[in-house]
Amino acid sequence: MALPDAESLARFLDVLADAATKAIMPHFRASTAVTNKADGHFDPVTAADREAEAAMRQLIAAHYPDHGIVGEEYGPEREDARHVWVLDPIDGTRSFITGLPVWGTLIGLLEDGRPRLGMMAQPFTGERFAGDGGRAWYTGPGGERTIRSRAAGSLDEAIMFTTSPYLFSPEEGERYRTVERAVRMARYGQDCYGYAMVAAGNADIVVEAGLQSYDIVALIPVVEGAGGRVTSWTGGSAAGGGRVCATGDARIHEAVLALLAA
Repeated sequence: MALPDAESLARFLDVLADAATKAIMPHFRASTAVTNKADGHFDPVTAADREAEAAMRQLIAAHYPDHGIVGEEYGPEREDARHVWVLDPIDGTRSFITGLPVWGTLIGLLEDGRPRLGMMAQPFTGERFAGDGGRAWYTGPGGERTIRSRAAGSLDEAIMFTTSPYLFSPEEGERYRTVERAVRMARYGQDCYGYAMVAAGNADIVVEAGLQSYDIVALIPVVEGAGGRVTSWTGGSAAGGGRVCATGDARIHEAVLALLAA
């Protein structure tokens, strides 16, 4: 089956985001049970995560039955397909369960293993940030518009995000702190929202580690479509997760990578 045109795929992103929103919002700021799905540390999951991913999987199976799916909650299906949807129904579940609106639904599409299309949808604020690697766009309370990352100029003028400095290993944390000492300001706790803010030109850098593919695939086409870069700490592909660096300006990207390699 041929890949649909870009316009059809962009519309389907919204279809998936609508389904996720419908499943998630009854649980937000409600008395929703939280389950820890990890041993030895806290990795929360809720019914909202599971219901949203199930709804998106059902739509993908109905519309694109030959496509693969990789999701946080229900694992891989046809992972070797040419086109694979990569889903994180709630990126930032810790924010979700504490009522903070800095979580989002991540919907990405890989083509031959490369991120082709992605969206970060925030159901509570009604915002959606999407991109195809060549352009990026926003819809929400502020209307519809093309978004572009900004030129940072130098590291000492840059604003950086990371979800939490405590998520790094000791060695990763030391490398991260070399970057934090070089920038103007660092903020914590934004999860996927930080990447959207880089794409929209409100911030400059995200540095993280320990990511899964479903944490980052959807965000790569958004940041890069807005004019930024997303790579591993060594400058390779970030599509598999791991240690990730995203910037809105290619010039400071190289400077950040140099510090992370030190």
